[in-house]
Amino acid sequence: MDKKTGIVFWLATAWIGFMMVCAVSAGFWSVPPPDQIDWINLAAKPGVGGHLLGTDNMGRDIAARLLFGARISLTVGFFSPCIGLFFGCLLGVLAGFYRDYPEKMIGGAIDTFLAFPRLVFLLMATFVFGSSLPTLTIALGVVAIPSFARVARANTIRFAEREFVLAARGAGASDAAIILREILPNVLMPMLVYMLLVMGFVIIAEGGLGFLGLSVPSPTPSWGGMIAEGREVLEQAPHVSMIPTIVMFLTIMSLNLVGDRMRGWFDGRESQL
Repeated sequence: MDKKTGIVFWLATAWIGFMMVCAVSAGFWSVPPPDQIDWINLAAKPGVGGHLLGTDNMGRDIAARLLFGARISLTVGFFSPCIGLFFGCLLGVLAGFYRDYPEKMIGGAIDTFLAFPRLVFLLMATFVFGSSLPTLTIALGVVAIPSFARVARANTIRFAEREFVLAARGAGASDAAIILREILPNVLMPMLVYMLLVMGFVIIAEGGLGFLGLSVPSPTPSWGGMIAEGREVLEQAPHVSMIPTIVMFLTIMSLNLVGDRMRGWFDGRESQL
C-alpha cells in the first residue's frame, strides 16, 4: 500500500468513525433540538445567530439535524445490509454448495426478484406498511438480498473445490460441518467487504426516498429529506441543501474507498494461498 493510498484510506476510515460517533452521541452535542425553530433566523447562513452551519428554510439548526439525521442514514445503512447479508449468504451458500435443483430454484427466485424494479418495490412497501424506520430498513434489506446471494454463491462454488474442503469430505464430515467449518468462514470475509459497498448504496437509496418524501416522516430529520427541503430556498440559501449533500457524499465515498481497499487486500491475500 503506497503512502498516498494509505492516507486516503485512513482519512476515509476516520470520517466513517466520526459519523458513527456523531450518530451515537447526537443527543450529547451542544446543539439545539433538531425540530426547534428560530423564527428570527430563517435560512440563516453558517455562523449567524449562533448556528454553526446555519439554519434551514424553517429556522431549524442544520448541524443538529445533520447529527440526528446521521442516526437514520447510518441505522438504515448498517441494518439493511445486515439483513441482506444474513439471508443472501444463507441462500447463496446453499445454492453454491448443493448445485443442481437448489441452485436452479434459488437462482430462479433471485433472477425473478431482480427483474422487478426495485424502486417500485420500495414504493409499494412504503405505501402498504407506511413510511417508518423499520419499514425502510427491512425493505432495503430485502432489496439487497439477491446481490448478496450472488456473491455468496460465486464464492461458495470457488471454495467448494479447494483442498481443505475435499479433505473434510474424505474424512467423512457431514455437509453441515463442511459448510459451517470450511465454507462459511471463507465466504464470510468477501461478504463483509461487499457489505461496505452495499452500505453506500443503501444510504443513497434512503436519501433518494427521503428526497421523494418516502423516508421517515417529518419532522424526524434525514439527510435526503434535508436536501429536498432545501430546494425551496436553493437560490437564496444554497447551503441548506449543499451541506447535507456534501456530508452524504463524503460518507458514501468513504465507504466505497474502504470497501475497495479491503477488497484489494483480500484478493491479494487469496492469490498467495
